[in-house]
Amino acid sequence: MVLFLKPVFQERIWGGTALKQFNYDIPNDLTGECWAISALPHGSNVIENGKHQGQTLEQVWYEDRALFDHDQRTEFPLLTKILDANDKLSVQVHPDDAYAKAHEGGYGKTECWYILDAEEDAEIIYGVNVDNQADLERMIDNQAFDALFHKVKVKPGDFFYVPAGTVHAIGASILILETQQSSDTTYRIYDYDRKDKNGHTRELHLEQSKAVIDVNQTNPNSKPLHETRDGQAFTQFVSNDFFTVEKWDIDGKLDFKKPYAYCLVSVIEGSGEVVIDGQIHNIDKGKHFIITSEDLDITFKGDMSIIVSHP
Repeated sequence: MVLFLKPVFQERIWGGTALKQFNYDIPNDLTGECWAISALPHGSNVIENGKHQGQTLEQVWYEDRALFDHDQRTEFPLLTKILDANDKLSVQVHPDDAYAKAHEGGYGKTECWYILDAEEDAEIIYGVNVDNQADLERMIDNQAFDALFHKVKVKPGDFFYVPAGTVHAIGASILILETQQSSDTTYRIYDYDRKDKNGHTRELHLEQSKAVIDVNQTNPNSKPLHETRDGQAFTQFVSNDFFTVEKWDIDGKLDFKKPYAYCLVSVIEGSGEVVIDGQIHNIDKGKHFIITSEDLDITFKGDMSIIVSHP
């Protein structure tokens, strides 16, 4: 039984209005994040269809594990977001699972970004320009951030793998789809001395950042695999112990073979329909759903691009 999900929106100091292009009714002009597929307690999606209509994804994960092939993980493993960086995000780093469990009581956060849109000359921070811990700590202590942070120009269609321990920040005027471990643990290194709506600067986490930054990750990005499958353009961006993320550019018909027992799907462009076990569902840009273990015969029809991920 496919699960269609109602997005959850988050106000952010750096947010804007770009999420309107997905026909979302966003709450305000500082809407920074659409939590598209989330089972986190403070932002779980509501199911829009079927026998679980009105329940949250978090509830369904715990109460009907058969939909997820009886996955033995304690918590739903992934989180899909769309981020509207109207202004630049803080420079931050996430811990790995071992550090997070020891110090935060939860999971770490490895993530990846697909650039949906970006203005010309938009850039991200991706890594650091040092290769040893002593230089890292000295530059953080001296706030030599312009020299420390490694900047990369981006354009629509780019992909970046951001493992835990990687210093990163999304720059202004960038729209991305993010796939990540289901965790919200973030250590902020630098926030441009800006203030929130109450006039307060946001908390920094410099000592935690020093402890988790991996200076050996000089270029952690993955190498995409491009193929034509069943007459359709297929790209696998990354596949590792945390997640697999793939993209299909569909023009016509695709008989979809699930790469995993359950899959997370986001329509990022175009429209059409997905036919699941004979039942037709209309889908278009901005729709997010989970193809569950019970869904067996799956066909996509139309002109669309979809991002598919799974644990």
